Amino acid sequence: MKAVYAGTFDPVTNGHLDIIERASRMYEHLYVTIFDNPAKQTMFDLQERLSLLKAVTEKFDNVTVDYSSALAVEYAKELGASILVRGLRATMDFEYELQLAFSNQYLDDSVDMVFLMTRPNHSYISSSSVKEIASHHHSVEGLVPDVVEKALKTKINE
Repeated sequence: MKAVYAGTFDPVTNGHLDIIERASRMYEHLYVTIFDNPAKQTMFDLQERLSLLKAVTEKFDNVTVDYSSALAVEYAKELGASILVRGLRATMDFEYELQLAFSNQYLDDSVDMVFLMTRPNHSYISSSSVKEIASHHHSVEGLVPDVVEKALKTKINE
């Protein structure tokens, strides 16, 4: 069975990586896919995010990193994937994800959403908080993979 883990991944965090690792064990193939979100202004451009995701997922044989400008449900359908994987950190995530799930069901009820709870040690990590911490020149060690930490330092010092 194929699944899609959709996100902005700006940047990919250890919380994202935890969801990727666990979902890769649950499904034959996992597509970790960057989707456009017009509501978000990104720090890293698309090519940088793709490169970072590929670097941190290269150890997973059944993970493909991709990009799409389609709706996640449409993209999943094109791939023949019947599952959209989403990570939940807290109740505020649940409200947003519930609305998204209902919208996706409206668009195509043959694609289901599966929610994975983030491990407690990752529950406070978000890409936004990582960027905020890094922009004030504090360490984000342990919040993101090493390659992402280096990319953040470089980006902030540009």
